[in-house]
Amino acid sequence: MSDGIRPHTRVALLTLTCIGQFMVLLNNSITSAALPDMQRRLDTTLTGLQWIVNAYVLAVAMLLLAGGVFADRFGGKRVFLGGMAVFTLASLLCSLSATVGWLLAARILQGIGAAALSPASLALLASAYPVPQERIKAIGQWATFSGIGLAVGPAVGGILVEAFDWRAIFLINIPIGVLTLVVGARILPDRRNADAPPLDVPGQVLALLVVGTLTFGLTEAGDHGWTSPLILSCFGATVVLLALFLTVEARVAAPMLPLRLFKHRLFTVSNAAMTVVGFGLMGSGFFFTQFFATVQGHSVLRAAMETLPCTLAMVVSSPYAARIAARFGFRSVVTVGLVLAGTGLVTMAAVHANTPYANVWWRLAVTGVGFGLTMSPLTGAAISSVGPREGGLASGISSTTRQIGAVFGVAVLGAVVRTRQEHGASFGSGLNTAFLTAGVVTLVGGVFTALWLVRQQAPVDDAPETTRTAASQSTVSRS
Repeated sequence: MSDGIRPHTRVALLTLTCIGQFMVLLNNSITSAALPDMQRRLDTTLTGLQWIVNAYVLAVAMLLLAGGVFADRFGGKRVFLGGMAVFTLASLLCSLSATVGWLLAARILQGIGAAALSPASLALLASAYPVPQERIKAIGQWATFSGIGLAVGPAVGGILVEAFDWRAIFLINIPIGVLTLVVGARILPDRRNADAPPLDVPGQVLALLVVGTLTFGLTEAGDHGWTSPLILSCFGATVVLLALFLTVEARVAAPMLPLRLFKHRLFTVSNAAMTVVGFGLMGSGFFFTQFFATVQGHSVLRAAMETLPCTLAMVVSSPYAARIAARFGFRSVVTVGLVLAGTGLVTMAAVHANTPYANVWWRLAVTGVGFGLTMSPLTGAAISSVGPREGGLASGISSTTRQIGAVFGVAVLGAVVRTRQEHGASFGSGLNTAFLTAGVVTLVGGVFTALWLVRQQAPVDDAPETTRTAASQSTVSRS
């Protein structure tokens, strides 16, 4: 081959990158099964559980594009192995945490490792498979592992927690991570992109502060009150920081978020819809296991297994979404998907402690099918709205907006549950309101895409020669 990589080395490289992405997605969904056990053993509140989930997701969301830039500048091998080392060490620290505070710090570190690991794995695949058709096939396998990691997370988590406790969901990463580091150091090629753009440090810091401050306000509002000085200060600071972020991004030479991309309606609408997908999917998924374990009183393992219809339906429907969109257009498929997902979530608002599982699983399945139909077409819409040299950046931004939506979903729906409880409602009634809220937001998203999601536009090819290619197709992951 012209790139000098032997066929058996390619197979090993593909295997390692798939394992890395599998771990990233597994840790997105495996935590949900352990939340009831974490709450009991760590003696924490719903707010603490929200932060345990959001600490990881927030770190990934805010650093994903930066991870792609680092992979370009310093080489996919170094960033992949560095990310894996950080991820593995953080997993060990998570398992050793005795308090919620230490666990949150370790989860942030774990998210930093994942944010480097995910885009670097795609940078390695892109260089190892220079032939377009072979590259598409390799990325397809990589994406399949993403879906598997997402789907089996609750079941694996339930088994581990049932046999041991919540710490086991992090310990499982350690032997896999060590083996990947040893093999990866021997076989992964070390290549860099000399034309990679510099990292937009001011933009990166401001973006983190904007989302972090808003997330803090939304998450803590239930405990401190929506009109408390602390929460109002957070919301005010968010507005100021957002204005600073937009000012910086409009002036720097190589912004992490080129504002000119939002001139294209298709790009703007697809990313707004992707935020809704993250909000509804992750926000509601945060409570699925808790409903079965806390409201219906099932074991952790049984509760985790009972959430499978959603993730399995999503994994099964997702591969067909791009094909259907190619035939009927982005708008039709995304709108149908959001309406299905929203309908499933609205019907979840009617379940209660005595609802038999036979009358619950189909609601989860409808939700999963709906969300499975949205992600690939929305990513495709974002990519098709920009020039060919910025397709990687567009897909990276699409992935980031989904992660940000997930952070907000967990924060807002958690606040909804706590607010209902403060007014005398039970935890189960609070969950019903949260599911209803997620469903309504998702249905509104469906109306929004039906009205505003247009066909591919002919973008103005004003993109710079260099682009963040590695941050790129990390959106293929279904986190």
